[in-house]
Amino acid sequence: MRIRWLNRCTDLIVTITIAMSGFYLALMNNAYAHQEPKQPNVLLIVADDLGFNDLGFFGSEISTPNLDSLAKQGVVLTHFYTAPTCSPTRAMLLSGTDNHIAGMGVMEEGFPPEFEGKPGYEGYLNFSVAALPELFKDAGYRTYMTGKWHLGQEESNGPTARGFEKSYALMDAGAGAFNNKLRLFGDGEANYREGKTKIEKLPKDFYSTKFYTETMINYIDNERDTGKPFFAYLAYTAPHWPLQAPRASIEKYRGKYDQGYDVLTEQRIKNLQALGFISKDVPVYPQLLGEKPWRELDPEEQRRQARTMEIYAAMVDDLDQYIGKVVTYLKESKQYDNTVIVFMSDNGPEGNDISAYFPWMPEWLEKCCNNEFDNLGNADSYTWLGPNWARASSAPLRMFKGYTSEGGLRTPAFFHYPKKFNAQTNNKSFVSVKDVMPTLLELANIKHPGAGNYKGRKVVAMQGDSLVPMLINGNKSIDRKLNYTGWELYDYRALRSGDWKIYYSPIAAAEPLVKVKKWQLFNLADDPTEMMDLADKHPKKLAEMLELWGTYVKENGVIEPID
Repeated sequence: MRIRWLNRCTDLIVTITIAMSGFYLALMNNAYAHQEPKQPNVLLIVADDLGFNDLGFFGSEISTPNLDSLAKQGVVLTHFYTAPTCSPTRAMLLSGTDNHIAGMGVMEEGFPPEFEGKPGYEGYLNFSVAALPELFKDAGYRTYMTGKWHLGQEESNGPTARGFEKSYALMDAGAGAFNNKLRLFGDGEANYREGKTKIEKLPKDFYSTKFYTETMINYIDNERDTGKPFFAYLAYTAPHWPLQAPRASIEKYRGKYDQGYDVLTEQRIKNLQALGFISKDVPVYPQLLGEKPWRELDPEEQRRQARTMEIYAAMVDDLDQYIGKVVTYLKESKQYDNTVIVFMSDNGPEGNDISAYFPWMPEWLEKCCNNEFDNLGNADSYTWLGPNWARASSAPLRMFKGYTSEGGLRTPAFFHYPKKFNAQTNNKSFVSVKDVMPTLLELANIKHPGAGNYKGRKVVAMQGDSLVPMLINGNKSIDRKLNYTGWELYDYRALRSGDWKIYYSPIAAAEPLVKVKKWQLFNLADDPTEMMDLADKHPKKLAEMLELWGTYVKENGVIEPID
């Protein structure tokens, strides 16, 4: 009897011990899963068509407290350069090399037949480059993407094919902000994919900025127990046209722009000067040819123009609010301190007349949309910023999106990582979007394969340089592999070396001070708005720059258009 009792006691002790051991192991595993990974998380945020001075920390009247706070604790790059339009910039961002090498020598939406089959002109992020998310995935990172892809329409060249484990992407150049899938161009519906699956219907309450943010937070949070760091690419479509936002967001800015775009330009300039971002003797680039001063618009024109800017401001405000929600989530989940946050815009503001690009656009707008005043900003409306508000948005710089002048290439950007970076609110070093990839790889201790084989294919080396010495040590310059940076898109050309820049425009359009199909030379240290052409005064410097241009064309496979 006693032996049987002892055996039962022994069995009970063993059972309790096993149970306690399991409970202890579960606790340990759970604790381990929520430990911060040794490598930093990365949150890469890209705004779409946001102008140089559109954020509060640059003196804008638009409310952007969350971005302002991140910027003030980070390294603000006041001379950050992209490509002149979106998909070439994104190709450079995710490859670390020139867009002509990475597959976006021209944009998919405007593909001249003479480029068909040419290397670097595939119209998608090609496989001659090792893509940034691929390398993060190889290194054990969780890789997520929400928002605008614009680097290929098919599953075979979409986010999943380039290293993103989870993605919810607009494949096109843009779309309406709500759930009706309004296309950017013509009939049909915008193209969305979740992973490899085409999306037939968007959620009923879809608002792009809100949806991309919340989906990204869910992606990060749902797999947090893995203990792995994340690489998150949050590629917003705001404030790209068509300009649309919730009515409450628009109402916040009612009346804010009734004084017009000329007054706004002057005020933005004064604010930039007061904050020390530009000197007080820098002139603003002149008003475009054929555009009216605000005082010459009739009351109805002024009313519609003011509403357009109200919608744009609402989109920027919402962008900031939802970025704030990501930051709040990271703080509450104890991931904020170990997360590198990079913010940038993909190019300057959209100042072109969209309807002038396509002869069929006015007729299509009549059919697709309701652009009566009271409906502007709703899901079935379609409008864009226009040249005068864009001039204010990029002031004091020359022109805007699509141009290889400063207003098309220079955008707001900052790196945020207080754990390692000391705040620098006005770092004036020249920085290229090509530098982002090598910087993030170094921070994560990930090696690029260089020029050679990668996963059974030949890839090119990165052209960009790591900014880590500047970000951590405050270095004012970077030891660069190349002493120049070039740009070309649809025969708009530019090249910068040191403070010198050459610029070439194939057409006049409405651009003041341009010399069509003739190179202009500027010294950006003295003339950041590119108003003083020095080509005739410094012919030797022009010849030197043109020699570099020839090198750029040859090394990057640039095809100079016939027409």
